[in-house]
Amino acid sequence: MSNEAPSSATPAGPVPESAVHAAQKDNRKEGTVAETAQLPQLNGNVLMPDAESKAARFRYVDIFAGIGGMSMPFRRRGGRCVLACERDAKAMQTYWANHPLKCDVVADVNALNGQVPDHDLLLAGFPCQPFSIAGVSKRNALGRPNGFDCKDQGNLFFKVAEVLAAYRPRAFLLENVKNLVRHRKGETFRIILGVLGQLGYDVQHRVISSQAFVPQKRERVFIVGLRGPHAFRFDTVRTPPPAKWPVLGDILEEQVDGKYTLSDHMWNYLQAYRRKHEAKGNGFGYKLFGPDDVAGTMSARYYKDGAEILIRQEVGNPRRLTPRECSRLMGFDGHSSSRFRIPVSDVQAYKQFGNAVVVPVVSAIASKLVPEL
Repeated sequence: MSNEAPSSATPAGPVPESAVHAAQKDNRKEGTVAETAQLPQLNGNVLMPDAESKAARFRYVDIFAGIGGMSMPFRRRGGRCVLACERDAKAMQTYWANHPLKCDVVADVNALNGQVPDHDLLLAGFPCQPFSIAGVSKRNALGRPNGFDCKDQGNLFFKVAEVLAAYRPRAFLLENVKNLVRHRKGETFRIILGVLGQLGYDVQHRVISSQAFVPQKRERVFIVGLRGPHAFRFDTVRTPPPAKWPVLGDILEEQVDGKYTLSDHMWNYLQAYRRKHEAKGNGFGYKLFGPDDVAGTMSARYYKDGAEILIRQEVGNPRRLTPRECSRLMGFDGHSSSRFRIPVSDVQAYKQFGNAVVVPVVSAIASKLVPEL
């Protein structure tokens, strides 16, 4: 596992004035009415402010909430989510099925102006596609901008910074792909750390691999910021020793529906695609795994063909992971449990888990961060 040493923010050189201005804008005065996600009613839950939040140990907001992977470890430690922001209604359907406490829900991050309740902690896994290796390569090939130049997703970090500037919570936890640290030779990350530092936070970051917690090699950068005196240090966040690292056999289901086995047509296509790229000296193509292996990174494209993580079978073609196995692979379920509710189609479930954070990694950070709130 390649868990890089934790670092504190020490921006090299001045941060662009425009970036700081965007982060420091006090948007509470604009008073725009929040746009509420149109969601079905599930398990008797109704979208409304959480009247019980005053009794919580601490209050937090969950921006770019997805299906709640960032939220779960903090809720289990006595926190109360007072606002969740997520534009994907299907993702919020899964979020709501698994988070019984009521809170405000906003669909559009641009509609947060003046609508954020007071909170102690901000959570945000801001969109990673403009910064990921695959996302940057695809955008470059199509002649499209990446990073901050991507107007749809690349500048959403500054929406998070605006909320931090306006409400000044005690702490924040941000998450993104490992490549964010290296994007444009580190310039993008330098700007991010600089903006957060300008807002009065002591900022630390660490790249953590999920391999110690789940049988998946998934490296992500986590950024923590705190205001005022604190004792948080990323090097105190512990990961299990190698002897306890899981393998795929720990999460695989014993009985799997035949619909998850690849058709002859799909299997032949994937083999031909791999042979074509191997002839060109490229490493593209499907990846096969067995019960003693550790999978590579699952992405949101898994629903298309499952090529990045295919499971060998004793007879016949390989198969995709089931949605339940994906839930375990991302740590929403334990290695053999099935408690996390999946109320959406397989296609939506694959997208949602592929976009999610690995829950036990966040939990390890939360164990050290919550005492500082």
